[in-house]
Amino acid sequence: MENAVIQNLIDEAIAENPELFLVDWSVSPSNKIEVLVDGDNGLSIDEVVRISRHIDQNLDRDVEDYSLTVSSPGLSRSLDQPRQFKKNIGRKIKIQTEEGESKGTIVSADEEKVTLEWKVREPKPVGKGKHTVQKSVDIPYENIVKAIIQIDI
Repeated sequence: MENAVIQNLIDEAIAENPELFLVDWSVSPSNKIEVLVDGDNGLSIDEVVRISRHIDQNLDRDVEDYSLTVSSPGLSRSLDQPRQFKKNIGRKIKIQTEEGESKGTIVSADEEKVTLEWKVREPKPVGKGKHTVQKSVDIPYENIVKAIIQIDI
């Protein structure tokens, strides 16, 4: 399988819908093609079928046998692109960096960083007892090792 041909077919299929973006793709030594696509408003089954057909119709199984899987990345896969963070504004996330771990709600995301907010109970500065404090942190994408959306059950 020629990677440049596959990359071109993926790019063509995704270009038909500007809300979609490529997360990752790979070809195994046994010619298993896996394509992970996401969308600013999710990824419909119709779009998965359309992308899959576009790739499949432009490759020749008589020349080289392959299997093809097109899907969304799923919630267990780490976010790694700014568009993925923007899409998930308002959702809870756990981010692992070299310095440690941060958990919170994504309140904003741009091309360089994601901003999380969370509430924590802290001792009052004066007197006894605790009060709730709103915390916030900006995390540059380059510092993120792993970022997983947290599911509330």
